[in-house]
Amino acid sequence: MLHLAQVQKQIHSGEGVLRLLARQEAEYIWVVLAEDVFVPTSIALTLSKDLLVLVEISATGEVEHFQDATPWILDLVRTYLTPGITPTFLQQEAERAEQWRQSLTLQNQDLARRSLELEARREQIQALEENLKREQGEKRAGGAGEAGEAGGEREY
Repeated sequence: MLHLAQVQKQIHSGEGVLRLLARQEAEYIWVVLAEDVFVPTSIALTLSKDLLVLVEISATGEVEHFQDATPWILDLVRTYLTPGITPTFLQQEAERAEQWRQSLTLQNQDLARRSLELEARREQIQALEENLKREQGEKRAGGAGEAGEAGGEREY
């Protein structure tokens, strides 16, 4: 797992250690470690004290790979700090996104309501059409019966 670490040297033992500062959880998600975690390694003896490094640590806690963190930190500065992405800006963007989400939810609810209304109207129209057809059928059937009766009266 990738960590941001600071090179330190133990004064009393003379050993080199890396103080883990943060851990990468996902590509753009890092967690600052709340407690001091130290990883002893001979690599730290060859590096300058307080140097920040990116270090890959195995599941067994051994250093697999490390590199100077300066290019990574400068990339963060270029990407997030140079264009003026501040915590306030991020908060405002989060609020805008929440407003959009709420607006879309309201629009979705309105569309669902309209859809139900249209379905109810369609059913009403179908029922009216069926009633109209039935009434027209009854008139035709009734009209044919009346014509037969009227014709029968002439024969008398």
